[in-house]
Amino acid sequence: MMKNMRIPSLARPLGAMTAALLLAAGAAHAAEPISPIVAVKVTNAAKVDLGKKLFFDPRLSRSGFISCNSCHNLSMGGSDNITSSIGDRWQKGPINSPTVLNSSLNLAQFWDGRAKDLKEQAGGPIANPGEMAFTHDLAVDLLRSIPQYVTEFKAVFGHDKLSIDEVTAAIAAFEETLVTPNARFDKWLQGDKTAINAQELRGYELFKSSGCIACHNGPNVGGASFQKMGLIEPYKTTNTAEGRFAVTKQDIDRFYFKVPTLRNVELTYPYFHDGAADTLAQAVDTMGRLQLGRKFSEAEIADVVAFLQTLTGDQPRVVLPILPPSSDKTKRPQPFD
Repeated sequence: MMKNMRIPSLARPLGAMTAALLLAAGAAHAAEPISPIVAVKVTNAAKVDLGKKLFFDPRLSRSGFISCNSCHNLSMGGSDNITSSIGDRWQKGPINSPTVLNSSLNLAQFWDGRAKDLKEQAGGPIANPGEMAFTHDLAVDLLRSIPQYVTEFKAVFGHDKLSIDEVTAAIAAFEETLVTPNARFDKWLQGDKTAINAQELRGYELFKSSGCIACHNGPNVGGASFQKMGLIEPYKTTNTAEGRFAVTKQDIDRFYFKVPTLRNVELTYPYFHDGAADTLAQAVDTMGRLQLGRKFSEAEIADVVAFLQTLTGDQPRVVLPILPPSSDKTKRPQPFD
C-alpha cells in the first residue's frame, strides 16, 4: 500500500495473459482500479502435466526431499507460511517465499525482480546451494535416467533434447495455470453487489482513498511495480535483503522490492519480504504508517482486513501426480552428506 510511485528500473508489459484479463473485466467495472481474474485455458495439457510432475518431484534437489511445492505449497496459498523457507541441510532462506498463485501476472519474479518470467525463475532454486542445492546438469542427468520422463519430454517438445530449457519451460507452463478466479470481490466487480458486505465495501473504499490502491491495483492487486519499503518512515529489519539494488547495483534501487500481490493474502502469512508481520492487521498498520504516513484506527484496520479477505479466489484443484519411478541408473539422493 504505497504512494508516490516511481518508475521501476525494470519495467515491461505484463503480456497477453494480463491484457486478456483486463479486457475480460468489461465495462461494468471499468472505472475500478482492480479487475477480475479469469481462469486460464490450457492449450497444451501434456506440457502442463509434465510441468506438474516436475513441480512436485523432490528428486530435482540434492537431498531428494525438497521440491518446488516445498516452498510454494499449493495447499497453503502457494507459500509455506513461515518467515523464510527451509533449504538444503536445514538452511534458513534469506527472504520470505512469495506465493506462486497468480505469479504469471507479475512484471517479474522474485522480490528483487531478477527473473524476467516464470521460466527463468524456475531454474533458480534448483541450482541454489541454499535451496534445492543441485545443479542444472545433475537435474537433467537425473531426468534422462528415468525412461518415463524421457518419453514424456519427447512427446511434449518433439525432440530428444532434454535440457534445463525444457525443464523450466514445462514447470512454467504448469505454474501459469495456478490462477485463482471467482474471489468474492471479483464477483462484486462483475455486478453481484451482494458478494461483499458493508464492512468489506467500507474497507475497499478506505483502501482506495488512503492510497493503498496506487501500488496494489490491476488483476493481481499488486505485482506490477517496484516500490521502496519504508517510504515515509524507515523500515527496521534485521533482514539483509536490499531489493532491486542486488540486481541493478544502483543506489536509487536500494530497498525497492516488487509490490506483492494481495490475491489470497489471508492465506499467505507472514507478510513482507522479511516475514515480519504475522497477521494482516499488523501488515495493514505497518503499511499505513511507513508507506502512507497514516495511523489507521483499529476499526479502520478491521475494515481493510475484511476487504482483503474477499480477494481469496478458487484455489487450484490439483490431483497429486504419480511420479515416474527411478531406474537403476538414477543417482540416489544424498540427504545427510
